[in-house]
Amino acid sequence: MNHRASHRAWLAGGIATALLMLWFVSTGDTASGARLRSDPEALRLLRAAEGAASDTSYEGVQYITSWSRSGMSTTSLVNVAHLPGQGTRMRVESTTAEQGGQMFETADSQQGRGGLTGYTPKMLDLLARNYAVVRAGEGQVCGRPTTIIEARRSDGTAAGRFHIDRATGLMLRRELLDQQGRAVNLTFFTEIRPSPPKTTVLMASAAPQTVETPWTHRLAGADLGALRYRGWPVQSTLPGDLSLYDARQLDSHAPVVHLSYSDGLSVVSVFVQRGTLDPASVAHWHKTTRGGRTVYLRDTVQQRAVWASRGYVYTILADAPPPVVDRAVAALPHGDTGFWGRLGRGLNRLTSWANPFD
Repeated sequence: MNHRASHRAWLAGGIATALLMLWFVSTGDTASGARLRSDPEALRLLRAAEGAASDTSYEGVQYITSWSRSGMSTTSLVNVAHLPGQGTRMRVESTTAEQGGQMFETADSQQGRGGLTGYTPKMLDLLARNYAVVRAGEGQVCGRPTTIIEARRSDGTAAGRFHIDRATGLMLRRELLDQQGRAVNLTFFTEIRPSPPKTTVLMASAAPQTVETPWTHRLAGADLGALRYRGWPVQSTLPGDLSLYDARQLDSHAPVVHLSYSDGLSVVSVFVQRGTLDPASVAHWHKTTRGGRTVYLRDTVQQRAVWASRGYVYTILADAPPPVVDRAVAALPHGDTGFWGRLGRGLNRLTSWANPFD
């Protein structure tokens, strides 16, 4: 009897110990999960910023800068004017002569794809999936009180930071941060004047020199499947939690496919077209070698890379830190030999049957 009682006591003690250990583990996991949980009010403010960017008449000056692999910065000043229902015009005053003085325009329907125009629902879903989105205090931009929102990694460090104007709901400042907390991409207003339409002078100026091409032919999952069947290199994901969230085609007769990837913070646009690369078009780009293949790089306010492989020309334009761009370039086809080529083929096999918009 004493033996049985001792055994029962040991068994009960063992179970209690196991339950206690489970409690500690689950408590730790719950605390960790709580740290990663997004704040609904922070998500609401980011969601509302897209609507504010479309519905508020304003004009001002934006400052855009990014840091390259070498640590050098590239900067542009952009005069911006927006009229609800008409769209946005931007006059770029770049630090590089070739870009300075250009004017671009976008329609209201093209808002929310980056910069200070807020987040589309898909982009916000990706942000909440990959980061904890939380309020992080108050600040000021252009003398205007703001609510600061941070997108935090699983280790608690900030990967992105946003200032939302408390009066208008506009996003006034956006930062992408590296693991050390340094800004690698920065966009903010140096001047902003929410205003009635009659004071928005820039909208009445001469026609823009460059008008953004409307990529109206949106590709659904079946369209992407058909492109893959015909041999087009269309991937559903890229490294770093970048998911394909939008795909469009310029021309059905001479198609150029525009694939947009994002983790909610970084945006990587991949343009794919059949053909060969004209060396003259990249004569002033930085030429480098990746996996035995030639890649042309250029550091502007958007990271850029161009190369040709297997009968296709690839162009990347990225609003992202250089390491994110490097991993994206590495994952795309680079010929039949070398590490990058094997990596690209492997990723193609892994994603060829995936839902392209998961």
